[in-house]
Amino acid sequence: MFVLVAAGIAGWWLFVRKLTAKPWEKKQSQSDNDDGGATLTFVPAKVGLWLFLAVITSFFALFISAYGMRMHMGDWQPLDVPGQLWFNTGLLVMSSVAFEWTRRAARRDDEKGVRLGLLAAGFFALAFLAAQLAVWQQLNASGHYLSSSAAVAFFYVLTGLHGLHLLGGLSVWGKTTVRIWSGAATLPEVRLSVELCTVYWHFLLLVWLALFGLLFHTD
Repeated sequence: MFVLVAAGIAGWWLFVRKLTAKPWEKKQSQSDNDDGGATLTFVPAKVGLWLFLAVITSFFALFISAYGMRMHMGDWQPLDVPGQLWFNTGLLVMSSVAFEWTRRAARRDDEKGVRLGLLAAGFFALAFLAAQLAVWQQLNASGHYLSSSAAVAFFYVLTGLHGLHLLGGLSVWGKTTVRIWSGAATLPEVRLSVELCTVYWHFLLLVWLALFGLLFHTD
């Protein structure tokens, strides 16, 4: 666990290094991006992201393994998972699609498309989180609290951890959106951030689909 935490911190530091680059570094990165983008300036952020994703994968794998072992114990009582999760999943899919559309717009140098795409992606992501909170409220209203049973506890923990990781991504999304909409940064200067956010969102969608299938699995 210590190794996972240490690797996660190192990965996150490398990931945000590009986002906090000095102005004179931004000028160089813009020139590099025009030449294709495969330069040492971009390596820390990309390597950091993939390292961070590897840590997250291991982190969720541990919880999924624990869930699988716990559900085969004799006192396991399956949770009747709210059907609203299907709708929530659709919202996250739309957010991921919007990010992909934004990334392609950035590659076409379509600044207007990037601005609108970022807004759409953020809207669906925030709607997903709000819908997840609504599911939590439904469970509480029906008497399913964190201490009610192991299945209920796992539901809160798994969905809560996923939501926290999404919030972390939204912090980067927010900075990127503010920069491009305020004119503080040009499209070439945020292109890498858009690409990294898109990869992160696709990853979180895959994680959620795995959790989604796990939560509905009762055998």
